Amino acid sequence: MGIREECGVFGVFGHAEAARLTYYGLYALQHRGQESAGIAASDGRGIVCHKGMGLVFEVFNRERIEALPGTSAIGHVRYSTTGRSHLVNAQPLCVTVRGTNLALAHNGNLVNAAAIRERLESVGSIFQTSLDTEVVAHLVAHRQSNGIEHAIVKSLNEVKGAYAFLFMTPERMFAARDPHGIRPLSMGKLGDAVVFSSETCAFDIIGAETVRDVRPGEMIVVDSDGYRSVYFDRPARSALCIFEYIYFARPDSNIEGVNVHAARKQMGKVLAQEHPADADLVTGVPDSSISAATGYAEEAGIPYEMGLVKNRYIGRTFIQPSEELRSFGVKVKLNALDKVVRGKRVVLVDDSIVRGTTIGHIVNLLQDAGAREVHLRVASPPYRFPCFYGIDTSTSGELIAASKTPEEITRVVRADSLGYLSIRGLVKALGRSEGSFCLSCFNGSYPVDIPAGAGKFILEGGTSCGEQV
Repeated sequence: MGIREECGVFGVFGHAEAARLTYYGLYALQHRGQESAGIAASDGRGIVCHKGMGLVFEVFNRERIEALPGTSAIGHVRYSTTGRSHLVNAQPLCVTVRGTNLALAHNGNLVNAAAIRERLESVGSIFQTSLDTEVVAHLVAHRQSNGIEHAIVKSLNEVKGAYAFLFMTPERMFAARDPHGIRPLSMGKLGDAVVFSSETCAFDIIGAETVRDVRPGEMIVVDSDGYRSVYFDRPARSALCIFEYIYFARPDSNIEGVNVHAARKQMGKVLAQEHPADADLVTGVPDSSISAATGYAEEAGIPYEMGLVKNRYIGRTFIQPSEELRSFGVKVKLNALDKVVRGKRVVLVDDSIVRGTTIGHIVNLLQDAGAREVHLRVASPPYRFPCFYGIDTSTSGELIAASKTPEEITRVVRADSLGYLSIRGLVKALGRSEGSFCLSCFNGSYPVDIPAGAGKFILEGGTSCGEQV
């Protein structure tokens, strides 16, 4: 626990209730970002956009959805990985490019955005946000002379990093995924409508059928004649973010043909093989660790019990601004079942340890509830290197495994023992080769080169635009 999500994108083309379906789709993707939400809708003539700070239900109501008419819409839920959490940075980004309305929604992080922005500003471009997404809007504007599709392709060829993009004009929609496929993006169908989503769980909520994943380096173009595929870049080595399976995605989503719950359960089974423990029960940290914990229990032949209960009306602990409040947030959010764990040797399964603060509090909760021993098992390898592709861990100083050995971490969190799933065990659980994933947070091998000074606030200027309602 302790890492912060990226963002979620959702789009519908060719449905009479496009904005309403996008609203439902964003509900299903709410776990990917809770800072802001937005929807842009098109009636074939222009684009109307509404966005705001907060959760989907806080930003939208019936009246606001009805004020977004048309048969096409794209939506976005945000956790900021580039740019501060302000309304001006909420997405979709809606602009006018040489008389054409354009809306953009982006999940990921562009590692060369600062260099491109500096170059554009030197020739007169004026930026309104600190989003890397806005860099792409300016690139499209500079290349619009040969048409919007050509401009988008040329712009995507220039940016580097991890991304899943949705672009919408009044007449067309474009869905693109970076050449390494670091960020996920799927395509589905609902009758004659084409839909896109960061995760397939959003298709389920609207009754859509999954067609396939958007492929690395591919852009799918949708218009009134249907959809077609364009490769704007040659697909590179596949490097899907491994944390989609470990933590980010909902367990009912399927990513590149693999069900997330099944993958996590298999991780737990391999973890039990690599790090067995003499214990009376297994429990998982709700909710992302439950699947791995059940897999561990099944493989180890130890009963799985609900040792921790989550208060689902409390916001995620990373929202808290200070260590003191984070500690309080954990206690409010989770409670240990003392009659279940008292006097027992407990295997506590978590999906990851990033900063180490939260898991230390959880171990303490179990000990305070009377657990005789707490054996911590982690269904991923030690998180030792910062991520620059859309996860908010941009410095190694905040990563406990970057400076401490597993033995030292065991003492810090006050567990009786600690075992991490190996990199080999992780990819074995997913049934694919190590070269199929981005494992940079574990091994420091980055599929896209990282420029010096890259970080979450690299595009922040001295003064930003005022917030808009």
